[in-house]
Amino acid sequence: MTTNDQHYINLVLDGDANAFTSLVNRYKNMVFTLTLRMLKNREEAEEVAQDTFIKMYKSLNKFKGDSKFSTWVYRIAYNTSLDRLKKNKKYINNVAIDEYTEQHIKTLGNALDIIENKEKQLAIQKCISLLSADDSFLLTLYYFEEQTLEEISVAMGLTPNNVKVKLFRSRKRLAKILQNQLEPEIIENYE
Repeated sequence: MTTNDQHYINLVLDGDANAFTSLVNRYKNMVFTLTLRMLKNREEAEEVAQDTFIKMYKSLNKFKGDSKFSTWVYRIAYNTSLDRLKKNKKYINNVAIDEYTEQHIKTLGNALDIIENKEKQLAIQKCISLLSADDSFLLTLYYFEEQTLEEISVAMGLTPNNVKVKLFRSRKRLAKILQNQLEPEIIENYE
């Protein structure tokens, strides 16, 4: 896919603006998903996704191939989303990190086993949307886009070790949210 991206990049740089459509089509769903996770507003996410592609087009000649093209695109989406958040002065509530016992983790595991796969995906997506923009973005890249720590570090402008720490904390926050969301369902199923 990377060589295919490079083919379209070269066409665009050689003046074929229509070739950019192929790059947009390849990344539009993921860019929108990432911006929606950060902004938590469909209209704003659509605008930021469009802004991302405009920035991408204008700075395509700056892509040097030091990382995957997809990582470069995600970085633009991330930075554009951060700019929008700063512009709107939105404050995102973070869930406090609590210590977990084995019982809490087992309860969470049992809750996930009770819910069928499709419902599980919806529940996880809903809970991810309750996280901060950074946490949502990070978990999406790692679990849904299967990006490596190094690729995420480039996209988010962090060191791989910092990404590892943030990923650990994001998972704890997600676990807390999942526990709060899913425990009532467990109790309901056992009554």
